Formats: sequence, C-alpha cells, structure tokens
Amino acid sequence: MSPDVVVLDYGSGNVRSAVRALEHVGATVTLTADRAVALAADGLFVPGVGNFHACMAGLAAADGPFVIDRRLAGGRPVLGVCVGMQVMFEGSTEPSAAPVAGVGEWPGTVSRLRAPVVPHMGWSPVEVPSGSTLFAGIEHERFYFVHSYAVHSWELAPPDATFAAVAPRVVWAEHGERFVAAVENGPLAATQFHPEKSGDAGLALLENWVRSL
Repeated sequence: MSPDVVVLDYGSGNVRSAVRALEHVGATVTLTADRAVALAADGLFVPGVGNFHACMAGLAAADGPFVIDRRLAGGRPVLGVCVGMQVMFEGSTEPSAAPVAGVGEWPGTVSRLRAPVVPHMGWSPVEVPSGSTLFAGIEHERFYFVHSYAVHSWELAPPDATFAAVAPRVVWAEHGERFVAAVENGPLAATQFHPEKSGDAGLALLENWVRSL
C-alpha cells in the first residue's frame, strides 16, 4: 500500500510540483490544511517559498506549529523544504534584523547569506555524512537551491551516550560560506534545496523519504 503523505496547504506558493513529485515516487498525496488529516498521515511535507515572516504567518493560521509538534512528539515523520526547513529553527532575521520566531524544533537563527551574489540560485553539491537514509545513493549529486537566507551553524548538542538516541545527520553546502543544506534528525528531516526541482536526484531523495514512512 502506498504511504499517505499530506502536503501542508498553508498558502506557501505553488506546491503542485511537490505533489506531482511525491506521487511520482509512489506516495498517495493529499494537499490540505485539515489538522486531523495532517496528523493522521504517514508523512507530512511542509513546503516553504518566499519570506520567512509570511510563511510563519500562514503556518500559524493553519495551526501548523501544533501539527508539526504533535507529529514529532509521536515519532511521525515530517519533511520541510526550503523555507519549510528554515521555520523548523528558532527564528530568522528575514525580513528585518529583529528575529521573527520560528517553530523552534531546532536551535539556531536563519540569517542572510554572506556571499558576493545573493540569492544563491542554481545547482550545488552537498557534503553528506555517512549513514544517511535520505541521501542514500545520491551522496555525490547536485541539488537546486533558491534562497537568500540560511542557517550557518548547527547548535543542537549531540545526544547523551547513555541513551539510544541517534545523532542528527547534518548536510552542508557552500555559497560564499558554508550553510546547512539538510538535516536528518529522527522523524524530522528537512532540506534547504528544492528536491521537487532537483531532477532525478531530487526524486531519488523523495523516494528515499517515502520508502522510510
């Protein structure tokens, strides 16, 4: 049976390409903001296009932070993409220097890229740690980025060795400076790039995620 995936519909731009890509790799996809449906799905896909502040406002109006938190508390998978990754952190300095609060699943603040050319737009390689499930078989591929803001450091402490928790796997890329390109952290995964716009490599990543549900 195909896994059920909800693409959270909270007003974040055109998400039809994400729906089509997820269907292509074998998911049964519902585009909705219905809280009960989003909570019950095998996987939740959180898109994000444009301004961090606007995305958080739309997410809050759809009760997205509650849905994300409840799913993760129950170990139910969530995948955030682009600004949908950025909102998982504590906040962002976009659009102004005063931080706008995010969902807060991970510590850290999203800030503007320090690079000669911004936005970062185009295909870039990524540095993938060993043991990645999300990037299995595509560790050396390039992915498509469109962003002006990013997370520049990983601040979550490693798990205590006395517990069975698995350390998060953090993927890096570079545009003027190193930034977090993706994270795998238990049921919560996210990418700064757009897998649905990253050709065969992006489809392979989405297929890896769907197969894990």
